[in-house]
Amino acid sequence: MKAKRTPFDPKTFLAKVGEGRTISAYRKNQPIFTQGDPANALFYIQKGKVKLTVVSSHGKEAIVAVLGPADFFGEGCLAGQPRRMATAAALSDCSVVRIEKSAAIKVIRNQPRFSELLMSYLLSRNIRIEEDLVDRLFNSSEKRLARILLLLANFGKDGKPEQVIPKVSQETLAEMVGTTRARVSFFMNKFRKLGFVDYDGNLEVHSSLLNVILHD
Repeated sequence: MKAKRTPFDPKTFLAKVGEGRTISAYRKNQPIFTQGDPANALFYIQKGKVKLTVVSSHGKEAIVAVLGPADFFGEGCLAGQPRRMATAAALSDCSVVRIEKSAAIKVIRNQPRFSELLMSYLLSRNIRIEEDLVDRLFNSSEKRLARILLLLANFGKDGKPEQVIPKVSQETLAEMVGTTRARVSFFMNKFRKLGFVDYDGNLEVHSSLLNVILHD
């Protein structure tokens, strides 16, 4: 009697080492890949957070995304991108799956459930990029900071939000918001006095911070 083949599960696939697939641990601030490196793999975050930064020809650095568990990155290689357009580095200690480009293309072609998972993520990411653009164009720096803190705590994502988020410097938050460190410090003190956040070594974000975004 022929044994039944176990149905393909993308989450199981992304949890194990296999053909063209490795899992690595990264320490906080350790680079995963650097702007200009060959684009030859797709990445998936098992745990922790990763930031993507871009450096202009004049040496100015900007944070373009902060990603967390169940997020993909490096997908440009699948569209023929020859070199990395950004640098990816661990924002906290994290575990990341690396899937060689050829292995990623193979599983996309052969496993519809994986294709659906990746497509769903990419569409959600596109919506997030549009929201970031609208946020930067129309909202105050106070609202932008509140939104970034909520995103870092995974509010609005499936699953239970993380109340305690990895320690992020005010300089990094200022880069993400597009304002000065002094303004970030001012708003963080305001949020703490209002009970929206707590920070004493660790940063705790409360759902009440949503009031800043919803209030006109």
